[in-house]
Amino acid sequence: MKNLHIPQVIQSSATSLPYPDNYFDAVFTDPPYYDNVPYSYLSDFFYVWLKRSIGDLYPELFSTPLTPKSKEIVAYSNQEGGFEAGKKYFEDMLKKSFQEIYRVLKPEGIATIVYTHKSTSGWETLINSLLDSGLVPIASWPIDTEMKSRLRAQESAALASSIYIVCRKMKREGTGWFNNVKDEIKKHIYQKLERLWQEGVSGADFFIAGIGSAIEIFGKYEKVMDYEGNIIRADKLLEYVREIVTDYAVRQILHNGIAGELSPLTRFYILWRWTYGEAKVEFDDARKLAQSTGIDLAKEWNKGFIKKDKELIRVLGPHERDLAGLENSNELIDVLHYVLLLWKDGKREEMKKFLSDSGFGNKDVFYRVAQAVSETLPIDSKEKKLLDGFLSGKDKLLGEIKEEKAKTKLSEFDEK
Repeated sequence: MKNLHIPQVIQSSATSLPYPDNYFDAVFTDPPYYDNVPYSYLSDFFYVWLKRSIGDLYPELFSTPLTPKSKEIVAYSNQEGGFEAGKKYFEDMLKKSFQEIYRVLKPEGIATIVYTHKSTSGWETLINSLLDSGLVPIASWPIDTEMKSRLRAQESAALASSIYIVCRKMKREGTGWFNNVKDEIKKHIYQKLERLWQEGVSGADFFIAGIGSAIEIFGKYEKVMDYEGNIIRADKLLEYVREIVTDYAVRQILHNGIAGELSPLTRFYILWRWTYGEAKVEFDDARKLAQSTGIDLAKEWNKGFIKKDKELIRVLGPHERDLAGLENSNELIDVLHYVLLLWKDGKREEMKKFLSDSGFGNKDVFYRVAQAVSETLPIDSKEKKLLDGFLSGKDKLLGEIKEEKAKTKLSEFDEK
């Protein structure tokens, strides 16, 4: 027992740590996830009971009626200025906290930061705070930290993993030029995405993991600039990362080969199902996903399968659409939905004739998109059940369409 070391636990502000410079070999922190959780309000439930039971033992920790909230670092605010003020406060305080980590770390010391948030704005805030702190990101990896069966995960596009970002207190490289940095990011991120795909990381978690990989390159420079002299911040970085990850994901979902044949709307539909499933998503994040596939979301909603409900965007499945409104469309997803509705209603001959006349019945891309969408959806999805039912008779259907075409050609020949 001579070597027994009793740890000392201290409560203090993350923006003002009671330690000298260059003190720690390593720091591990799991900061608040932007506006995900109202931590202090949830803590009040436990606080009042703890105060009753052990408040007399730790009077300095239970001096207030409820948990202190004025210095809580979160992106929601009940103060003047509302959410925007809360967002700025979060970024400023997070930056101060990271700067404190930098100060107390020894040279070459390691800091590990755990973070997750599905919104781009949440990541912009973290990245900007990290870049301004002096810490240099050297590695990142997604680790499953959330239960997939929890109610929130079932009803929204909530993430299942958190990103662990490993940083060092070390000298950064000088100025990086954005065009060169983009090439560097693309080369690095493709290698990382390949491994993430093999590991089974998917959907929104895949995009977020891609962000972590990009920070490893972007964060090693003192600053990144374009050739016009503009300093590149997190918003431009995330826009570029989303383009890279989108292109990679679509190719993988479709098992390569036909990605270049797809219209922007079809690419968007496939990517949406893979990323968000059937969940509703905040407009800004939906807009950025749409932008990465080449469509303007504001011009598309409420015209087809994209619906806007207040500040949320939802992508409709075939069972939620009207058959009559689809019959004259040439968009692949509309055609697929039309065919699935005919199949659902038992109108096989009408379905077969439509596929033959439109030419989609003989297109491999049509069936591969159907298969790709099916693979992105959960087993209990109504859309998946329609897709799988239709695809189960694919070979027989193709044979009948081919036979009908042969008969038509023979009949035309006889008439001549």
